[in-house]
Amino acid sequence: MKEKLEELKGRLLRLEEWMDIPGLKDRIAALEREMSRPGFWEDRNAAQAKARELEAAKERLSEYARLREALEETEVLWQLAEEEGDEATLAEAEARLERLGQELERARVKVLLSGPYDRNDCFLALNAGAGGTDAQDWTEMLLRMYTRFCERQGWGVRLVDETPGEEAGLKSATLEIKGPYAYGILKGETGVHRLVRISPFDAARRRHTSFASVTVTPQVPEEDVDIAEDDIKVEAFRAGGPGGQHMQKNETAVRVTHIPTGLVVVCQNERSQYQNKLTALRILRARLRALMEKERAKKLEELRGKLSEIEWGHQIRSYVLQPYQLVKDHRTGMEAGNVQAVLDGDLWPFIWAYLEGAKGDGEGSA
Repeated sequence: MKEKLEELKGRLLRLEEWMDIPGLKDRIAALEREMSRPGFWEDRNAAQAKARELEAAKERLSEYARLREALEETEVLWQLAEEEGDEATLAEAEARLERLGQELERARVKVLLSGPYDRNDCFLALNAGAGGTDAQDWTEMLLRMYTRFCERQGWGVRLVDETPGEEAGLKSATLEIKGPYAYGILKGETGVHRLVRISPFDAARRRHTSFASVTVTPQVPEEDVDIAEDDIKVEAFRAGGPGGQHMQKNETAVRVTHIPTGLVVVCQNERSQYQNKLTALRILRARLRALMEKERAKKLEELRGKLSEIEWGHQIRSYVLQPYQLVKDHRTGMEAGNVQAVLDGDLWPFIWAYLEGAKGDGEGSA
């Protein structure tokens, strides 16, 4: 019990250092002074951004203060229980420490996720790459992995588009994920994922390597990315289905093409053409924002000489089922021997390693 208490004190101290509490208080004071000046709201977009920053800063400071107070109260409770030999109160103090440990983990996530869109919902798109039917089956396996991970977080997850493979699996799929910090937590999954296994589609039982790409984009407010009506082409077509009495007879599926960039978004899982169009536009807006960020990153590359490769053929993670069992992230060096647990959605070790590495590189800041 005492060891657990000291461990949590150390974690709270590290959290205080990461959050830079004195700097956070100074920033809150500066924002409040700025917001009190005449004419602050004349530039509404800039003002709203400052207001959101102030709200987030106050929320982080309040959470730190609450955690510190809770830990101090629990320490007092434990000391009294020790002096009086009260087993029931000792058990209560231990349960409080367990809850505080979990809350400190969540607070650590928020510190590592301080980008402008990290708090947002997101879209996660999967596309089969090299490897034929195996790659399409691998894409479906990844869809299951991410769905399970999201469900464990209590997030809403919805399949908004899918293209089945010819023999098995999926050529592509898009998930809409709704939950606190969904984009920030999942953004490091963007890249190429490699699978090595004995192919279930090879009669000779040979080992195959297949690839699938993952792209995570944040959902952004409409005012952040303006899409002119003249810049898009909207086409309706009949949604694919299982056939028979369930065959979709109306042209409810929608394909939206952004003419200036050539980006194409397809949505066919909503009930109506109108709903499919709205969802497709939200996905397009997210992808345009990601494209803008990529262009900005290229400009930064010229200044700092560093840009992580996320293009096709540069796998970020390998999942090896044969001749041995290992999942390895090539960016962080994180490894896990229980491949099945990872494929069942146990992704936190890899997410932590990526977020902490990004924070150390200075990429986690707003």
